[in-house]
Amino acid sequence: MKKTLLILSLFMLPATFSVAQASDDLTGCAAKKQEIETQLSYARQHNNTHQIAGLEKALSEVKAHCTDSGLLQQRQEKVAEKKQKVQERQQELAKAQAEGRSASKIEKRQQKLVEARQELQEAEQALQQ
Repeated sequence: MKKTLLILSLFMLPATFSVAQASDDLTGCAAKKQEIETQLSYARQHNNTHQIAGLEKALSEVKAHCTDSGLLQQRQEKVAEKKQKVQERQQELAKAQAEGRSASKIEKRQQKLVEARQELQEAEQALQQ
């Protein structure tokens, strides 16, 4: 039984990579549509009716309203918003350090800055998709 599963997984692995590679080549609305369709397929396999309904609605919205230029603009706005948040967090941290706040308060500000930088990085990655 284990040999059969191993052999099946070895044959399925290249197919998985080729599907992932094909979706990586897509950008903009086509990539967004493909991602929703992938999630929809997964939800159908697991008979998740609530998720299916939401994903079908999202897919119809993407088909009806998504434009590559509009999506790019939204993503650029999100990057700008995240950059602003990073600047605010840097200022909060600098102020806490200058005022001699407790180590726990400074640690909290540093963690918020790390989170803001992570969000910015994710937004910049989405900009490339």
